[in-house]
Amino acid sequence: MERCPPNHSLGCPVEGTLEIIGGKWKGVVLFHLMQGTRRFNELRRSMPGVTQRMLTRQLRELESAGLIHREVYAEVPPRVEYSLTAKGETLRMIILSLKDWGETHVPYYARKPETEMA
Repeated sequence: MERCPPNHSLGCPVEGTLEIIGGKWKGVVLFHLMQGTRRFNELRRSMPGVTQRMLTRQLRELESAGLIHREVYAEVPPRVEYSLTAKGETLRMIILSLKDWGETHVPYYARKPETEMA
């Protein structure tokens, strides 16, 4: 198995990836944007518990990382939409794998065995 280089100023690739997409809300934002373009309030409604300030911060960080695109329309009131960039789309399989893992291993989300579902 490959190891992360010790005492390397940039850390290992996993550390770098988690720096960009880690945290409580970034993965959730990416998951919701995988289903298509969303407005700010649509995202906020789909993520109970996130504050407006935190969602704004997470969106800005994802935008600066080049994972999402922010489109502002010159309307009154202004309309702002968020979507995945091509770079953000490259995370699709990772986010879906995290979803599947959570459904299997996180007690709250774990699927019931087929025999219990019948």
